[in-house]
Amino acid sequence: MSLQALWSVFLAYPAQSLNTLALFFGSAAGWLLLATRVREQRAVTRLIAGGDAKDMAEEMYMFDGPTHRLNRFFYRFGFVSLAGSLALSWGSTQF
Repeated sequence: MSLQALWSVFLAYPAQSLNTLALFFGSAAGWLLLATRVREQRAVTRLIAGGDAKDMAEEMYMFDGPTHRLNRFFYRFGFVSLAGSLALSWGSTQF
């Protein structure tokens, strides 16, 4: 599809185009949040399987600074993207 055809679709149906963009951002943000949670659970499972006690594994996980900061960044970015897609979807209904 050429750029001119895409632009004509956007001009013909602006609300539907913005809603589609919001759906894309919402899906990507949801996937990011889900993938971060699964990665976090796998890391804890690996630590528990490798260690003797559950408490020791949780302590080791909490002291891993870079991983904790990266997960926190992904959670924040995912929630901001979800909020942005909600605002975009809400805004598209106002046209």
